[in-house]
Amino acid sequence: MTTETELGKIEISPTAIASIASQAVLECYGVVGMASRNLKDGLVELLAAGTGHRGVDVRLVDEQIIIDLYVIIEYGTRISEVAHNIMSAVRFRVEKALGIPVAQVNVHVQGLRVSQED
Repeated sequence: MTTETELGKIEISPTAIASIASQAVLECYGVVGMASRNLKDGLVELLAAGTGHRGVDVRLVDEQIIIDLYVIIEYGTRISEVAHNIMSAVRFRVEKALGIPVAQVNVHVQGLRVSQED
């Protein structure tokens, strides 16, 4: 994503947008973690907290931002409610950081897990 002004050019990589989105997702209630986008043989891989942008796919289509999120939700929570909260949080955080509207935020629930009590 590129923005030009009379002072110069600003380029924002999809990886930077994905990092902002990932942080917003992990702060949402009911999210156990991010999942890998690539499912093989039905196995869901819970990604470590420090993997940043993994589990997030950012596409720029006709100057619009489309974000796909792959998440694992806590067992026993209302999935649709958690997904809507994720959509709102990610849209707010990315739009606030970039000043550019987000066209779509798609949440793909890859699995359910019982959260680990520490």
